[in-house]
Amino acid sequence: MYTEIFSGFMGSSDDYQKSRAVILGAPMDQTVSFRSGTRNGPRQIRSVSEVLEEYSPSLDRDLAEFAYTDLGDVLIVPGKLEENLERIAKSADKVFRDGKLLIMLGGEHLVTLPAVKCAASLHSELSVIHFDAHADLREQYLGMSLSHATVMRRISEVIGGDKIFQFGIRSGTREEFAYARANTNIYPELNTENIVRVAQDLKGRPVYISLDIDVLDPAYAPGTGTPEPCGCSPDQLFSALEALSGLNVVGFDLMEVCPPYDQSERTAITAAKLVREAILLFSDKSGTFL
Repeated sequence: MYTEIFSGFMGSSDDYQKSRAVILGAPMDQTVSFRSGTRNGPRQIRSVSEVLEEYSPSLDRDLAEFAYTDLGDVLIVPGKLEENLERIAKSADKVFRDGKLLIMLGGEHLVTLPAVKCAASLHSELSVIHFDAHADLREQYLGMSLSHATVMRRISEVIGGDKIFQFGIRSGTREEFAYARANTNIYPELNTENIVRVAQDLKGRPVYISLDIDVLDPAYAPGTGTPEPCGCSPDQLFSALEALSGLNVVGFDLMEVCPPYDQSERTAITAAKLVREAILLFSDKSGTFL
C-alpha cells in the first residue's frame, strides 16, 4: 500500500500504536494546471526536515516530547485518478478511526478531498480551515469535476460551504468569488484578528486544516505549481497556526510543494517547519488531542 521512504520526517518513530500523530504522503499530481512536480513534495519535505532543530523556540516545545510516526507515501498508480483518491481515502480513514492526528503531505490539493470525506464521516460537525492563494471553488476545470482547482467546491458539497473558512485567497474567477461570498467564509487577507475570531467560533468542534504552500508570497515559497504574487509572509502564517492551537484539530495537510521549481529548497524547508509546528501545536504529550 505504501512506497518505501529513504528517511522519515525528522524524529519520527516506527511505533504506530504509541504515536498520536501520523504523517502520510500523498504524492499525486494528476490534475495540476500549470507546473507539475508536486508528486515529489512529500519526499523533499522529509529530506530537508533534517536541517531543522526538533525544538521550537517560539512554542518552547520539542518534537522529542511527542509521539509521531511516518507511514511513508501512499502508492500512486499512474493515470488512475479515482483509484488513487480511494487509496488515499483508505489510508486516511485508518488513521482517523484509530483516533490519531493525520498529518498529510502532498501532492496536489485534490488529495485533500478524500481525507476530508473520511474525517467528515466520523465527525458530523467537521469544519475546514483553508489557507491558499486560490479559492479552488470552480464547478469544473477543463471539463473535470475532480481537480485541484475544484477541491473546495467538492468539499463544500460534503460538509456545507458554511463550514469552510478560507484565508489568504487572492486568486479565482468571478464565479468563484461570488460562490464564496454566498456560501463559504472567505477572508482574502491573512488577518490575525479574523483568525482569532474564527478560532473562538470553532472551539470544541472538530477541525481539519488544509494549507496550500502558495498562500505564501512566491518570494518566500517559489517552489509551487501555481505561484501567485502578493501573498503573506511566513511570520504571518506561523502566527495564524499558533492562533488555532486551542482547536480540536483532527487533520492537517500541507499541499503543492513542487521541488523542480525550488532550487534553493527554501519552500520545502518552510513546509517542513510548518509540519513541525503543526505536530507541536495540534497533538499533545498525553495521547489526547488538544
